[in-house]
Amino acid sequence: MTNSDSNTPAEVNNDNILSIYLHEEILLLALRDREGTTICGPSYTHAMGGAILAELLFAERIAIEGEGRKSVVRVLDTRPVGDMVLDTCLDRIEQSKKQRNIQQWVTSFANVGELKHRTAEALCRLGILKAEIDKVLFVFNRKVYPEINPLPEQALLRRLSEAIFSDQNPVDIRTTVLLALAHHSGLLTAPFGRKELKSRAKRIESVINGDMIGEATKQAIQAMQAAIMVAVIMPAIITTTVIS
Repeated sequence: MTNSDSNTPAEVNNDNILSIYLHEEILLLALRDREGTTICGPSYTHAMGGAILAELLFAERIAIEGEGRKSVVRVLDTRPVGDMVLDTCLDRIEQSKKQRNIQQWVTSFANVGELKHRTAEALCRLGILKAEIDKVLFVFNRKVYPEINPLPEQALLRRLSEAIFSDQNPVDIRTTVLLALAHHSGLLTAPFGRKELKSRAKRIESVINGDMIGEATKQAIQAMQAAIMVAVIMPAIITTTVIS
């Protein structure tokens, strides 16, 4: 959905398909098209947190200094990006009284209040989703977001499919980040199939760890993956402890 030489989503690309931010793309992958409910556990919110950090990097609002666990995120530019979620997270970094590393910020962004709903509402304003009230057990109300314009999701799935199932190089940086986040949060299984993905495991790892991305982006991807793994593993540990 974005041009390969651009790091900023445009409103409309050459195919007249709306281009959207990475955290919005993650949410589209996480939502069932008809029901408007999420298909996976809490790991998708950490993928959204990683996507937010990546967007702030692409917008040159932040920089990563240092390596590994000693790396810290610094604000370069306090100007609003123009997206409510991104600007909230940028302000969170700016107002922080202590330095935090990439993984800590990914986790922090994943826990921004109403992250799913705020992101979904932005997609509703673009005419991609619509908001509905659904009943749980015929008693409790919940807000769901069915898809009404499938073109943006179809476009991002084509990008991911080309990155996974072809041997074309290089893969543009936004698709590389999207692939890394979707892969490690389990969002690729529904659209592509577990068996098919397994057959392309080496290709996926090659793209994610490829030399065509910058060092700062590579560090960010690694931190995002670590944060996502914590989100997946911790609930299982807590459940096992409670049961035992």
